[in-house]
Formats: sequence, structure tokens, C-alpha cells
Amino acid sequence: MNGFLKASVAIAALVGGAGMAMADCGIEKGSVRILSNDFAALHVVASAAETCASGTVTVTKNQTTEHKDIQVPALTTNPANYTVAMIATNSVTPLLTNDLVRPLDEYVEKWGQDLQESQLIRVDGKIMAIAYMVNAEHLFYREDILAENGIEVPTSFDEMLAAGQKLRDAGIANPLAVAYQSGWYLGAAFVNTYLGTGGEFFKDGTAEVDINNENGIRTLETLKAMSGYMSPDFITYSTNSLRPMWEAGDTAIQISWGSTTGQYIADDSAVPEVAKATKFAAAPTINGGSIPSAALWWDGFVIAKNVSDEDAEASFRAMMVGISPDTAAANPEVAVWLVKGYEPTPAAVGVVADLEGGARPYPMLPYMGLLHTALGDNLAEFMQGKESAEQALADVTAAYTTAAKEAGFIE
Repeated sequence: MNGFLKASVAIAALVGGAGMAMADCGIEKGSVRILSNDFAALHVVASAAETCASGTVTVTKNQTTEHKDIQVPALTTNPANYTVAMIATNSVTPLLTNDLVRPLDEYVEKWGQDLQESQLIRVDGKIMAIAYMVNAEHLFYREDILAENGIEVPTSFDEMLAAGQKLRDAGIANPLAVAYQSGWYLGAAFVNTYLGTGGEFFKDGTAEVDINNENGIRTLETLKAMSGYMSPDFITYSTNSLRPMWEAGDTAIQISWGSTTGQYIADDSAVPEVAKATKFAAAPTINGGSIPSAALWWDGFVIAKNVSDEDAEASFRAMMVGISPDTAAANPEVAVWLVKGYEPTPAAVGVVADLEGGARPYPMLPYMGLLHTALGDNLAEFMQGKESAEQALADVTAAYTTAAKEAGFIE
């Protein structure tokens, strides 16, 4: 899986020569059916791919936060319900494990002239996915509010908590925000923060989880302390919940995804004074460390195995339009593009800061998804003050171990 890790940290891919304009898609016929997550950068990619639709080419899309639950059964059918799955570092593993995607080497040779080497995700020597953006969670802050209250930009969780107290004293009731929604988001918050401790999730060379330790407890204590400066219903907050609060002025510091920054600072923002004052920085460090508490991800796409060659080729070519240099150049603010000719913008500052600070990649292990699920399902009671950190981590360990044994990762 080394290719996945290398793609996650390919900052060199952010700068390159100008790409050639694509006059048209050149697809004679075929069906392009796209499944993806639901956020701005993916809408840009899918919309660009949709321009390939014609009288003989259909392009449809399903962009939903439930994509990870849909993708395996949808690509298992023959023919598959979707020809393209837009995936991230973690969500591609089940598709590879179940042999549901096809090698792309031939397509890259024919139609991938604008692709850079760092975009080619290889498994066992074959190109199995194409990466087009790098993503991570990082710090968002209101420059004006911090300045008014004499607060420096926080670089650690301790500094965030101190800033939260000062802002609360200044009259902002719930100044901090992070997506702590029970389930995937809460699991991601734990993963991000635990990575910042420098700890490992599993015992060396095994699938046995190893988080019920000092690093795990410190991680949970930090998440709980942060929630003390958030709204009482923080356990319901997803990424999409954060921006309305931000634009209303209810929060002043948050941790969120780099892929959403363009929406926060858009020229046509409904609250231009907030957009102008919104700035970005690296994710905070933890426990006196120097590593940003963020997982590096790449986003990309795969082509389904169980579709006709005609539809597969049409889909690859449409996606080449979707992630073309022209698409990135026209939408520089929505992502940190792994695309030829891209130059980092103000919206990319936070992700680049994570990269430069040595943030670690999300673990590309086939059983990491089981741990992420166990975390998301078993931390809410701790976050709500109903059990201890030790008990929460024991619950996670038990749930993960049962799932890992059922999946054959542990005997």
C-alpha cells in the first residue's frame, strides 16, 4: 500500500506546468454513472464530467454522504450500478479487497496525458486509482475576533482551549466547533487527534488494536475538553453543520476540512465581512508535540470492474475532463488539486501547513475501517459524560476485535 501513502503527501504535485485545453470529450458513446461523497470539490468534478453528455453519451451522478455504504453492493452487481466511484484514502480499500475495480494502465496510456506520476495510485504494480486532490482537516479562525480579544492564532489544543475560555469570557457562548457527530465524524476526530500524539493504532505487524493507552486517554480527554466550549448539541455536528454557525458569528475557531475552505472565503459570500476575516492554519498539536493533529487524505476515482469496456472507457475519459487542468484552473479555491498547473491559493493554506508540519497519512490498512467504525460507535457516551475514557477505549477495543475476528484479520 506504499503508493497510497506516497500519494497522500505528494506536495510536489501541487506545482507544475500549464495544462492543455480540452476542446471536447471525444467520446462516441457510453454510459457514465458516478457515485461520490457530497461536498463542493466533488460537485465541481462531477459537473465538469457532465459536460461530456451528448445524444450518445449519458452522464448521471449520485453524490451522497452515504456513498461508503452504497459503493460495495452497488459495484458488486453485474453490471455495476455505477461506472465511477469517487473515493478517498479509506474508502477505496473495500473496493480493492473485493476485486470490484479494474486496472487503469491502458486508459492512462491512451487518455491520461495530463496526469502526473503522483496521481497514479498503484497496487501490486498496476494503476488502480487516479488521485486528483489532497485533503486534511485544519484550523479555521476569525482573524478579526482573535485580534479584538488579543488572542494569537492557536497552534496547540492547549492554546485552543485557552482561547475558547477567553472568547467565552468576552461573550461568545460557544466559540469552538468541530464535527463530533456520533459515528464516522466522531471516529475521524479521534483518529486525527491520536495521529498528533505520534502513537500507532495497532501492535506492530498485527491487526491487534493498541489504543487503550496513555495516548488514547489523552486523545479522549482533549476531545472532551474541546466540547466544553461547543454547543451542548455538539454530538450532532457534521461538517455541513459548521458553516452556518460560522457565518452567523456563533463560532470563532473551528477544525474542518480543507475541501470546504473555498465556500468560507468565496467572493460571493452572503456575509462578506465574515469571509474576509476567515483565515486558515495547520491543525493544532497535542501534548507538547509538533505534529499537526490531522490525517492526510487523497481523493480520487476508480472505474468499476463489472461494467462494459465501452462504459469504462467513456467513464475514464469523462473523468479526465472532470479533473483536467482546465477544471482545476477554473476552480482553484475548492481544493488542493493534485493536477498539473495548480498553484496553491489562500484556500489551500491550511492543508499545505498540515503537509509542511509533517501531518501523518490516514492509515491505509484493510482493517482500519473496522477500527474507525468501532470508534464512531463507542465514544459518544464518553463525550456525553456517561462513562470513563478507559471504559470507552475498552468498548472500542472489544467491538473492533469482534469485527476483526469475523473478518479474518485476527484469529
